[in-house]
Amino acid sequence: MRLISLDEYRHQTMQLARPVFDKQNRVLLAEGRRIHPVFLKRLLELDIRYIFIEDAVSKGITMEEMVDMPTWMDAIAVIKKCFEAVREKKPIPVKEMQKIVKQLTDEVYKRSAIVLAPTTFLSEELRLYAHAVNVSLLSIFLGKKKGFTNLQVKDLAMGAALHDIGKAESGDITDHPTRGFEILKRINEMSLLAAHCAFQHHEAFDGSGVPRKLAGKNIHEYGQICSIANDYENLVSIEGFTPHYALEMIMTRSGIKYREDLVSLFVQQIPFYPPGTRLMLNKGQEAIVVKITNNIQRPYIRLLATEEELSLAEHPTMLVTKVIVDKVPQMEELELERG
Repeated sequence: MRLISLDEYRHQTMQLARPVFDKQNRVLLAEGRRIHPVFLKRLLELDIRYIFIEDAVSKGITMEEMVDMPTWMDAIAVIKKCFEAVREKKPIPVKEMQKIVKQLTDEVYKRSAIVLAPTTFLSEELRLYAHAVNVSLLSIFLGKKKGFTNLQVKDLAMGAALHDIGKAESGDITDHPTRGFEILKRINEMSLLAAHCAFQHHEAFDGSGVPRKLAGKNIHEYGQICSIANDYENLVSIEGFTPHYALEMIMTRSGIKYREDLVSLFVQQIPFYPPGTRLMLNKGQEAIVVKITNNIQRPYIRLLATEEELSLAEHPTMLVTKVIVDKVPQMEELELERG
C-alpha cells in the first residue's frame, strides 16, 4: 500500500488499497477495485487529490495509523455533528464527544509511533473535520509522552478536537480562535483549559501570534501542543508534504513559534519515512519503506531493483539521500497561520 496523487494513478497496474468516501462518509469506491477514468474525473470534482493504492511496488505493505480506520471515520462524523450543532445554534453533543475521545485515546495508547492518515484522500467537505481528529490524535500522543494524567489527556484531546469550532460560526475566519473559546467555555462539561486549545492554537512562543500575542509561559502547554499538532497536520494534509519535510518546517520554528522541548519531543515520535514512502539511497538504489522498526528513523525497506528487504538500522552505511515525491516544498513560501 502507498499513497499517491490522482495524477500518478495507472488503471492497468493499480487498485485501491483503501475505500474512497463521499461527503456523507459513505463508501464511494470500494477497496480492491480499479478506478475507471470516468470515476477519476468524479474524484477530481470532489477535490479528492490522493488515494491509497496497491501495485507491484507496494505489494504487501500495510500501514498502521494511530487509530483504526472505522474509529477515525466515526470520529469525523462526531466532529461534523458538533460543527452542525453550532451552525444551527444547538447544543454540542458532548456525550458523543466524550465517548469518541475515549476511543481515540485508548487506541493511541496502543501505538508506539505517529503515523497519520492524511485528509487529502477524503472529499473536501470532510477535511475540516478529519483535520480536527488528526490534531486531537497528535495532541493525545504528545500528552501521553509528556506524562499527562488520564484527565489531562482527555481535556487536551477534547480541546484539540474542537480547536477550530469557531469556524462553524459566520464571520471573519481570523477570529475563529476567539469565537471557538467563547463557544467551548459555555459548555459545563468542558474544562476551561480545553477551551484554551481553541483560544491559543495560533499563539506563538515569541509573542508574534494571534489573537492576544501571548508569549513564553503565558501560553498554556495545551495551546502549544495544539499549535504544533495543527501546523504539522496542515503541512502533511493541506500542503501534501511528507513527514520528513513537515518536520523540517516545524523544527525551523523551534524557539520561535513553539517551545523547544515540545518540538524535540514531537520530532522523536514521528517516523520521517512512514510505510509506502519511496526513498533514494546513497548508492543510487531506489527503495520503498515496508514497515517501521523500533528505531523509527531507520525503517525496514524493500530495494525495488531486487525486491530484497532489509533494515536500515542493521546497515549503518546505507543512507537516505532523498525522499522521492511528486511535489517538493518551497519552504520560504509556506505560511503556517492557517486553520
